[in-house]
Amino acid sequence: MKALVVEDEVRTAALLRRGLEEEGYAVDMAADGPEGVWRATEFGYDVVILDVMLPGFDGYEVCRRLRGSGCWIPVLILTARNEPAERVRGLDCGADDYLAKPFSFDELFARLRALIRRGAPVRPAVLQVGGLRLDPATRRAWRGESELHLTAKEFALLELFLRYPDQVLTRTRILEHAWDYAYDGGSNVVDQYVAYLRRKVDQPFHLVQLETVRGAGYRLRAAPEPRPG
Repeated sequence: MKALVVEDEVRTAALLRRGLEEEGYAVDMAADGPEGVWRATEFGYDVVILDVMLPGFDGYEVCRRLRGSGCWIPVLILTARNEPAERVRGLDCGADDYLAKPFSFDELFARLRALIRRGAPVRPAVLQVGGLRLDPATRRAWRGESELHLTAKEFALLELFLRYPDQVLTRTRILEHAWDYAYDGGSNVVDQYVAYLRRKVDQPFHLVQLETVRGAGYRLRAAPEPRPG
């Protein structure tokens, strides 16, 4: 297995290299954001371990640029920042997992094994379903030729629905994607934000595409229908 570690702090970088090599990984190192993007896009890796505080540009921007270029290598963000908002920000930028410092190597290795088993699925740079279009790299979305002006949460919800058209997504699944785990699963926050999203992607265009599946969750139809009346 081959890993790329993007970390500018010399002692942490050396510790990670030694621990990963003892576990049997081949390890390449990058010390700043631009080098991390270049290595990850030019060479084949099974996983990227990415610090947030980097010279050049930060780890969030590294992740955005990788995903924007169509590079879907599994990314684990490893950082001293452990606030819920920071975890959500990292995941929204396209990271696959998040581990706070200080960390145990046992947990790090377990998370890396899980990411590598999952692999790097082929994902389109632009998501499109039934007239709705979303570009994760530029964080822009459209209905037909009309640009949609979405909040960060609305954008995250629409991206999730576009990745799974015609599939029923439970409220728990939606919470796990767009909110941190401090939220109460019984809260109506999902219902509120789905309603906000409908007001922007369906109602102004007199269409029904984002629908409620009673007792189950929500589904984005592959094809919209005209709104009755």
